[in-house]
Amino acid sequence: MNTEKIRNFCIIAHIDHGKSTLADRMMEMTGTVEKREMKQQLLDSMELEREKGITIKLAPVQMHYKGYELNLIDTPGHVDFSYEVSRSLQAVETAVLVVDATQGIQAQTLANVYLAIEQDLFIIPVINKVDLPAADVEKVEQQIINLLGCKKEDIIGVSAKTGLNVEKVLDAIVEKAPAPKLASTPSTRALIFDSYFDDYRGVVLYVRIFDGKIEKNANIRMMAAKTNGIALEVGTLTPKMNSKSELTEGEIGYIVTNLKTTREAKVGDTVTLQKSPAETPLPGYKNVLPFVYAGFFPVSNEDYKTLKDAIEKLSLSDSALQLEPENSPVLGFGLRIGFLGLLHMDIIRERLEREFNLDLVVTNPSTNYQVTMNNGEELEIKSAADLPDQTEVLEIREPWVKGEIIVPKDMIGNVLNLIVEKRGHQTNLSYIEDRAVIDFEAPMANLLTDFYDQLKSTTSGYASFNYELSDYRAEDLVRVDFLVAGQKVDALAIMCHRSEAESIGREVTKKLKEVIPRQSFEVALQAAIGARIIARETIGAYRKDVTVKIHTGDRDRKAKLLNKQKRGKARMKRFGKVDIPSEAFTVMLKRDE
Repeated sequence: MNTEKIRNFCIIAHIDHGKSTLADRMMEMTGTVEKREMKQQLLDSMELEREKGITIKLAPVQMHYKGYELNLIDTPGHVDFSYEVSRSLQAVETAVLVVDATQGIQAQTLANVYLAIEQDLFIIPVINKVDLPAADVEKVEQQIINLLGCKKEDIIGVSAKTGLNVEKVLDAIVEKAPAPKLASTPSTRALIFDSYFDDYRGVVLYVRIFDGKIEKNANIRMMAAKTNGIALEVGTLTPKMNSKSELTEGEIGYIVTNLKTTREAKVGDTVTLQKSPAETPLPGYKNVLPFVYAGFFPVSNEDYKTLKDAIEKLSLSDSALQLEPENSPVLGFGLRIGFLGLLHMDIIRERLEREFNLDLVVTNPSTNYQVTMNNGEELEIKSAADLPDQTEVLEIREPWVKGEIIVPKDMIGNVLNLIVEKRGHQTNLSYIEDRAVIDFEAPMANLLTDFYDQLKSTTSGYASFNYELSDYRAEDLVRVDFLVAGQKVDALAIMCHRSEAESIGREVTKKLKEVIPRQSFEVALQAAIGARIIARETIGAYRKDVTVKIHTGDRDRKAKLLNKQKRGKARMKRFGKVDIPSEAFTVMLKRDE
């Protein structure tokens, strides 16, 4: 097709502002999907996506409108998948920015706008949900004008649910949006903006052709991964797969390959032809590294192989997942898995429980730390249990994040207090109409467990939050161990700042006292840094009244029986084992309740 008649665009917005619903109406109005096949959030194919109302995996679709070919990419809105969003933005020339008329500009809206401006995209501003009684269109219009510097007449007010004014958005894409730029090199280059593993067909790539063309059965090469493959089938999505003989310059489509895992064709890689390879890949590729780690253990050790097979199957489609075996004396065999963020971890856990019927114990999430030893050796540890003896450690560096919180002006004080509590500090404060934008820096580990919940409760749900990894900084970090009846439990060990160690130790031992059942002997729960005990709680023993059988008031006989019981309990304490329930390992997640 003539590239002048092609328009490539994506829809960007904060979570739940109506991206997928707007995509539904566009497909309906262009006749891409018949009315009888239509359902809500058609492009959200996973059960979890539909249930949570969020887009987890992006999805491309081709539509035809007034003689033009429109290629849409519906992107995820959550911070964990921001790299996927940036690759989608690189694959298009236009971004439709959707803002909810009832909520206004939120943190992820800002983050995505900055990404779009960075990629030099043409932005079409759209206000969604204008038909709702709570909609404040004028206020949101002013927010968008302040953000983008556009004119009021450039903003389109729509209702994605009813279809009001959606054709105006399609007209704006056709009339105002730029066509794909012509080739800069004679070689073939295509950007992979998503890939997934199909059980029956192998790895399927979603690509945008920048230069040249890719024909069916062509021998292809992934430039960053340095792997070769065959394009078994090429075509476009409507959203069903429509095979073609070739994908040409400016088009967005799919390539079915003979590759066995997405690690051989990662998001952001450049596809070229083996017979005439391109000299330089497309810019912007980076290897996405996880920075949230958690131990996944089956409740029954018999399910370990099932868990391992299930994770390996999921990792075929998700190249960001990293896993390694882990063994705990208490929990048995399991896996330590690396994730992009907490939502990513939550989704994987739910998929394992639903799709593979697994009962799991998930340990407290932690981040990775960079350690410099006294002898100059550099280590990277993914859990506190891996930290070497602290006398041999010269320096420990932890990841810090740059965060952005948007909150109503009258709630700034609460949010700043919360940031300080988390060892963070505010770097900037600006305003968009009646909202404040707080930029801050904080250690990643302190935001992992319950920061988002605390932020929502302290701002009555009005705050929105976005973050990105900044750098690693040397801090006075210590490993806090937890001992149950004198036995060190590695799976409970945590890394924290020395100034927070005692308060965390006290909180966690109190929580453990609630979840570990009483025994027939006294159980000591202790928190320790090295050999120094910093907190202690005691679970009292069950006590049987052994004097009940004595009918006289003889004190000597009573004392003799009580001493015998005391000796028995001391012997039991020496040999007795404490069964630690699975809730004890997630005690950090509900630390501040």
